[in-house]
Formats: sequence, C-alpha cells, structure tokens
Amino acid sequence: MSLGENYFSTIVKRSIILVAIISGIILITFKDPKPYLYGIIFGSIINLLNFRLMYISTKKAMSLSFGGAQSHVTRNYFIRFTIYGIVILVASKADYINLITVILGFFIVKIVILADTFLDEIRGKRK
Repeated sequence: MSLGENYFSTIVKRSIILVAIISGIILITFKDPKPYLYGIIFGSIINLLNFRLMYISTKKAMSLSFGGAQSHVTRNYFIRFTIYGIVILVASKADYINLITVILGFFIVKIVILADTFLDEIRGKRK
C-alpha cells in the first residue's frame, strides 16, 4: 500500500469514526433524531464518495500531460460540484432528511484533515 493509499484509508476511517460520534450525539440530543441522522449519514457518504473521486482523479492526472491533466481535473471538479448540488437539492426537497446536517456531512473529510494537521502541529511532527 502506498503512502497516498494509506493516508486516504486513514482519512476515511477517521471520518467514519467522527460520523459515528456525531450520530451518537444526535441520538442523545434530539427527541426525533431520524432526519438528523439521515442527513449526517447522507452528507458524509456523498462527501466520502467525492473524496474518493478526487483521489482517483488526482492519481490519473499525474500520468497525463499538463493540458490533459488540466482538462481532466477541471472536468472532474465540475462533476463533483454537480453531485453536491444535486444532493443539496434532494435534501431540501425531502422532508425526512435535515438539510443542515447534510451540509455538515459535506465537511466531515475537511474537519478530519484539518484536525489531523492541527494535532500533528501540536505534537511537532510537521516541520
């Protein structure tokens, strides 16, 4: 397993753990937690799938020429952007999914990466 694949799988595992923690908090906090749980799970799954698409796209772009890589990355960016738009539209129309928790789910991977970097800085691992 390469360093990139190892780091990717670490981020995915930590994201799943964070979603489980947030889901537990939602279960304890809200009287009717279903829409909130569906929202955080739906948003997180889409976020993780888009993160995987970004990983695959970046990996492929490394083997292309500059022009090919640029068009490939741009095309995949708009595909991911469209996926997020469709998910927000579905979440806003569906009454059984909470839109706010879907949007929170979109930030799970970002939160994990930033927290990981922050903790590495505190521990002094990054120079």
